[in-house]
Amino acid sequence: MKQYKYKINGNLYNVTVNDPEDNIARVEVNGIPFNVELEKKPKAEAPKPVVRPAAPVAKPAAPAAAAPAAAPAASASSGAKKATIKSPLPGVILDIRVKEGDEVKKGQTVIILEAMKMENSINAECDGKIAAIKVNKGESILEGTDLIVIE
Repeated sequence: MKQYKYKINGNLYNVTVNDPEDNIARVEVNGIPFNVELEKKPKAEAPKPVVRPAAPVAKPAAPAAAAPAAAPAASASSGAKKATIKSPLPGVILDIRVKEGDEVKKGQTVIILEAMKMENSINAECDGKIAAIKVNKGESILEGTDLIVIE
């Protein structure tokens, strides 16, 4: 068993890795258990980990789990339909191209996200009005972070 402490975007993660049995290693991240399945490859290549939750668990306080890239999350609130644009990958907010109250069209660029030294355009998933902007320019974010709410 090995224990590690990682600090990612200001969040501390305590990681415990147990010795693998066959091609499964038991890993805990901040007390949340995961079974990590190592792909079986020819002996010349190193195994690549595949992470699967050990059992259904509650979401951790830090946004470790992510929804599909920029998928809108619909919710009912006072009859208005809302969509939340989520970050498809970790990075830094370079530019926010809308303000709260702005009308947007599906496919319109709302945020520019720098990830792996590349600029990525994050687009509106539907027509609507910007209800909330959840991030700030220059902020480092994780995959799955709520960016903008459209109603």
